Amino acid sequence: MAELANHHWIRADRPDERRAVLVAEPCAPVLAVLDAHRRLRGPYTAAGTLLRLIVPEALTRWPDLVHRHAIEILSVAPELRSVVPATRETLTSLAVPAERTRFYSRLRTARLANGLTEFLHGYLRQLGGGPRCLLVDNLHHADPTDRELFAVLLRRADPAVLCLHLATAAVPPADPPGPVPFPLGEALTRYAAVRTTPAAVPQPRAGDDEELARQYVWSDGVTDDAGMLAAYQRLDPARRAALHDARGDELVQVAEASLRLGAIPYHREHGSEPAAAGVASLCEALFICLDNGFYHATVELGRRGLALLDPAAQPIPWWAFTTKMTTSLSALGRGEEAIELYDEARARTTDPTQQRQAAYATAMLYTRHLGADRHNQRLARAWSNIAIALTEAIADPRERAFQSAFQRNGLALVATHDGAPDEALRLVEDGIDRLDRELDDGQHALHRSVLRHNRSMLHLGAGRYEAALADLNAVIEADPNYAEYRFDRGNLLRRMGRPYEALADYETALTLSPPFPEVYYNRGDTRLELGDADGAAADFSYVLELDPDYVDAYLNRAGLRLAAGDLTGAAEDTAAGLRIAPGNVHLLCVRGQLELSDGDPAAAERTLSAALAAAPELAAGWAARATARYELGDVPAALADLDRALSLLDDPEMRFNRAVLLAEAGRHAEAVDDLTAAGGSSDDPQIRWERARSLLALGDTRAADDDLRACAAADPELADQVRRLRPQLLEPLSAAT
Repeated sequence: MAELANHHWIRADRPDERRAVLVAEPCAPVLAVLDAHRRLRGPYTAAGTLLRLIVPEALTRWPDLVHRHAIEILSVAPELRSVVPATRETLTSLAVPAERTRFYSRLRTARLANGLTEFLHGYLRQLGGGPRCLLVDNLHHADPTDRELFAVLLRRADPAVLCLHLATAAVPPADPPGPVPFPLGEALTRYAAVRTTPAAVPQPRAGDDEELARQYVWSDGVTDDAGMLAAYQRLDPARRAALHDARGDELVQVAEASLRLGAIPYHREHGSEPAAAGVASLCEALFICLDNGFYHATVELGRRGLALLDPAAQPIPWWAFTTKMTTSLSALGRGEEAIELYDEARARTTDPTQQRQAAYATAMLYTRHLGADRHNQRLARAWSNIAIALTEAIADPRERAFQSAFQRNGLALVATHDGAPDEALRLVEDGIDRLDRELDDGQHALHRSVLRHNRSMLHLGAGRYEAALADLNAVIEADPNYAEYRFDRGNLLRRMGRPYEALADYETALTLSPPFPEVYYNRGDTRLELGDADGAAADFSYVLELDPDYVDAYLNRAGLRLAAGDLTGAAEDTAAGLRIAPGNVHLLCVRGQLELSDGDPAAAERTLSAALAAAPELAAGWAARATARYELGDVPAALADLDRALSLLDDPEMRFNRAVLLAEAGRHAEAVDDLTAAGGSSDDPQIRWERARSLLALGDTRAADDDLRACAAADPELADQVRRLRPQLLEPLSAAT
């Protein structure tokens, strides 16, 4: 974790004050000075500028590093496609717009941020020569993608190679609406020291209104200089528009793709033809941002586009802005805003295609994207049925076949959530059959893979593992670079008792995607299952580096540390997990075990009782509370807890513990039964020792002696105890030896 003093946060409203402090006295040689204002290049304005500066050198000197992070690099700096080959394309990335039916998770940008962090670390370590300083201005105007990246860098940056000087307005940057995995304001407060900005006397800009306005426009509108802005606003509107046209034309000639997401749409919407060139430019940026999972930018572009057009005169771009905004809002967890947009849109249009798309999307909102308290499967089914009915009116038979399969796939999701998996399977299989029957082999390859993947998940839910595996094999053959398919197959192979094959799939998934915490977590779980405690601990630790709120990783690592006797580490992980999820019953169980280890059975009993009140099905909790109650001297209560634990999970260790308590309570016949069941076919000497003692108490010396002889032969320490308990048994044993 980065040291607080390693990073600096410059806060000032005046840009000249900010910039003066930003560039003064950097903590190390400067790697780059970046402007993060999203008006320049949209999403990843700062990150893309940095990559365009350093990737060409990295590609020449350390090509393996670049190729390892090609997905992140090309997602953030598309101009580099001319020099960095895209070798891991998927059906999603290759789909033409008309066939794009799968979109990235909103968490994709978090993965990109972690991948970019690791690329930057790798580059700087190869570069050598000590740490470098990265200077970034205008973060308060940055797109959420850049904000997320710098939040991750603040937390993860290795102080041996990187320090950050980040400048914002005086008020900390506000997070966008909806869930935000890595908030920038919180990261700045936690990891950066605030640098003061001495007041500067504003220096008037030289030039008349025309010249100052030109300077403002050629800054792409990112300057906060009050004089330039005032001159721009005083200029005749037609002249202002002409300046924007000229600057826009100049940037088009630069031919850099990221400019089409920032400065070019800005100039076109303020130029002489906002309803034509402005709408077209915003629409182009909208589609690019949606396809890349830059959903906050898509929403902003959509709002700007809708402000320029007349829906009645421009129905096609109006619908594009509306429906791409709603798709993005759904992905961002802002479903209520999407519902409002669809309600407004339905009131404006009688176009059957638009009504069909709105009906489908509304069904998806009610079945999945709204908050859980707003899920309504009846309404979702109703909207799906409307979409299906409108599909039947499509004249083109091939388009009708595709749309029918697409809409019924949506209804299948509703049916799944509605507790009707057989109906869902039938709908998906009908869609697969219809596409195979009515479309050419190469058409809609993406959606065919989506349907087969969905069928595999339905087979999995029904326990038809072989059928699920056959479908996953098929979709991986069709789309070999899609990491989530490998991840899902790894999960299935684990369920099928094939952990080594699961590991292979997880490791392949890691090569096909930016860092993916869920894959590392599942790989760690699989390593733990295979007895590789060190490998599992490394994976859980890396998960927490990628996502410090991953509660299950704290839980599993705490369990490993507890088992290894690292009580301090286990306590730290347990406390960290409980800060995020205070009621997590599994973590409460670990805390109870730690309290037992600390010699406080009363506290352990209270903690474990709280956990069991919330999760009475937790066998480990009952077993742990039994230990606490035994240490408090309440053997009957301890036995009752072990009875409950064993009713939930027949575990040999719990049977052994119950047998010991049963013997202590004088219930030796029951103890013998538990010990026999716990031992199974093994020759565990400790089990045989305890069983022998109960057998002796029952008067069965012959069976007891068999166990005692085995104990003495297996364990020298037990041999001494046998000698004291039954000395006559050792003479024949010694003679035989």
